[in-house]
Amino acid sequence: MKLGLFLFPESRDPAADDRVIDESVQEARLAEAEGMDAVFLVEHHFDGNCAYVDPVTFAAALAIATSRISIGFAVLKTSLYHPIRMAEQISLVDNLSKGRLIVGLGRGSLVNLHEYSGYQIDPDSAQERFEEIEAILLKCWNNEQVRHTGKYWNFEIPMLRPRPYTKPYPPILRSVASEASLAAQARQGRPVLMAAATAAGAARNVEIYRNAAREAGFSDTAIEHALSQCWVARTVILAPTDLEAIEIGLPYFRQMQTYRAAQSTAFEAMVAKANNQPGLPVLCGSPETVLEDFTSLAKTGVGGVIIRFRSGPMPAAFSSRALKLFMQEIAPQVRAAS
Repeated sequence: MKLGLFLFPESRDPAADDRVIDESVQEARLAEAEGMDAVFLVEHHFDGNCAYVDPVTFAAALAIATSRISIGFAVLKTSLYHPIRMAEQISLVDNLSKGRLIVGLGRGSLVNLHEYSGYQIDPDSAQERFEEIEAILLKCWNNEQVRHTGKYWNFEIPMLRPRPYTKPYPPILRSVASEASLAAQARQGRPVLMAAATAAGAARNVEIYRNAAREAGFSDTAIEHALSQCWVARTVILAPTDLEAIEIGLPYFRQMQTYRAAQSTAFEAMVAKANNQPGLPVLCGSPETVLEDFTSLAKTGVGGVIIRFRSGPMPAAFSSRALKLFMQEIAPQVRAAS
């Protein structure tokens, strides 16, 4: 199972944006130095939930700041983009990174409706826009002269430049947020990005994927190949001891919940549901405490896990130490379990 960093830095104070962005570059470099396989970027606008805001631009910076690690999107909020500009930008970053790009696409979150209003996009049109944009991306990357007639875009271009470095184009993964959408992608044999609060939840998702793909006629070999390209996102609060993780680290996670809940009634409902469950709302503890969760995840057959170490106003030093702890004390056993 591949190991990825989910680089998701909050910045509540605009005056701190430059510092948090610099810290995020350093965290990506640390992930590469510690032997992680990928770093994944998120997209949030106008609210401080992600300091670097624009994952494509930030990916270009990381392509130069790193040399080996894969750079992924989890995810681009596709419906907010102009498709030709998006195709050009992704192709450019693919060239800058020399083929290290993983393109995670989603329609955009209905939790943060202020993003749609800011970009003057009707959220009810998000799924249609997403489908049309993905079709345009593939046209632009697979063909030279491109003519498109659709509901939202109509154009003709002689050729998209630069051409993708990866042939025919970088790997595309769709984000899935429900069992129905997971099964729909599995029936097409497409790899996905999924979230799971527990290893048991991830195992359940993987079984849904396998069953749907088998029903669609895919061979076991094809299914396992597709699953090897899938990623599951996790958040962990990791410290040398359980006591430090719970007493110092966990409050940062709860502050993130409170901050985002104040911006969105939909997120507020998600937080209330999560906090009504028994136990802690997030994986939290020492390496010894969280190890079994990750080794169990490795045995599901999913291709990789994207781990968010930094939550809310957590200092960079706390999350960087967590990343090192994970790679030194958990990663070897996870890779052995795979």
